[in-house]
Amino acid sequence: MKEQSIFDTHSLREIYDEIRQVYLQDDRPWIIGYSGGKDSTTALQLIWYALSELPAKEKAKPVYVISSDTLVETPVIVNHIDETLTKINTVAREKGLPFYVEKVKPIVTETFWVNLIGRGYPTPQRMFRWCTDRMKIRPADRFILEKVSKHGEVVIVLGVRKSESMTRAQVISLHEIKGSVLSRHSKFSGAFVYTPIKDFSLDDVWSYILQTPSPWGSNNRDLLALYQSANAGECPLVVDESTPSCGNSRFGCWVCTVVNQDKTMEGLIDSGYTWMEPLLEVRNFLASTQDPNTKRLYREYKRRNGYIGFNRNGNGTLVPGPYKFEFCVEVLRRVLVAQMKVRKNGPDPNLTLINPEELYEIRRLWRTERGDWADTLPKIYQEVTGTTLPWIKDDLGCFGAGEATLLEKICNKKGIPPMLLIKLLTAEIAAQGMSHRSSIYPKIDQILHEEWRTEEEILRKANAMVGKEG
Repeated sequence: MKEQSIFDTHSLREIYDEIRQVYLQDDRPWIIGYSGGKDSTTALQLIWYALSELPAKEKAKPVYVISSDTLVETPVIVNHIDETLTKINTVAREKGLPFYVEKVKPIVTETFWVNLIGRGYPTPQRMFRWCTDRMKIRPADRFILEKVSKHGEVVIVLGVRKSESMTRAQVISLHEIKGSVLSRHSKFSGAFVYTPIKDFSLDDVWSYILQTPSPWGSNNRDLLALYQSANAGECPLVVDESTPSCGNSRFGCWVCTVVNQDKTMEGLIDSGYTWMEPLLEVRNFLASTQDPNTKRLYREYKRRNGYIGFNRNGNGTLVPGPYKFEFCVEVLRRVLVAQMKVRKNGPDPNLTLINPEELYEIRRLWRTERGDWADTLPKIYQEVTGTTLPWIKDDLGCFGAGEATLLEKICNKKGIPPMLLIKLLTAEIAAQGMSHRSSIYPKIDQILHEEWRTEEEILRKANAMVGKEG
């Protein structure tokens, strides 16, 4: 059954009139989520054309166009978005329009690589989608809260449609305000949501952007070609947990393992972007670690807090924790190798898959939380890239690979886990110079209460307890 067209009941003039009416009814600035895809492009074009007809004195309210950059977006999509944002900013200034472009990014401690390589977070999956909150929701939230703090209230404009899915339709309807085209934001009392294309069908979207020239000078047929090459849909700006992720082969992160198969990347490679093959190889390597039969080869038996947990199915197996340090080292090496390959074979010799700020933070985590006295990261970087970075000398500089080897030898002789001593010594160094030394005692207590038995010892005792109960 064909979807009903919005243009069967509303003219384009009426749609523009509604947008102008909503814009002029108050002083709340607008924040438009722009992902570079067909839906957000349609919403932005509609608003652009509608506001263009207003007198100059009535275009005083700012319209912030924000785009989410997770730092692991598919490079081809990033290029498309960056070029578009530059055009929007330039043309808006030339024509005196109130559009202001902003890119929102995760802070360095919350990026994909810092969490996966630095902390050992396992690759995201449907039941543990830690990436969405850290890399999409929080950056957008920080921007929204900043504007709410400055202006009191804001209106967030989203290019979402009811016809995308039943779930999307229910979410849109759930927060609607009776007698208004605005909805309440699911999280912030000072934010409202406007969805100008909620009643558009898929055909309406393509019909509009292919028949209406881009007001900022882009070629919308290039966008159509990009969709055809990638064989995918777009990844929306995510503002809360109700917004769908970029699964189901949508434009999104090139490292995404929430989907079983990355058809977007495969489609782009098949259509000529062969230089992205190293990215697909890294992504597939990460996805392989989700195999239940092999995941224990890559994962610790303890959680990051040092405790253990058993599966609820009663089979006496432990819930796997973060990636092992050795595996994180392997992932870093693969990412750096892939970065060198795409710089050599791709169109951008400076393309970055993992930036220096992330490398600095990963190194810090490895040194302070993973017991990496050998300071592995700078060595790997030198080996793969043939260059170096201005590494910061930290307080653990007094310990190196030699000290780690000696400590391990002594601990093995005494039957003490080496990591226990490494954590205690690291905590002591971190507390040096503090005016109140008492703060170290809770840390020592926490370390001593972690699980320090081997996996074999834990399982042996657990099995023995099960035998007694039987």
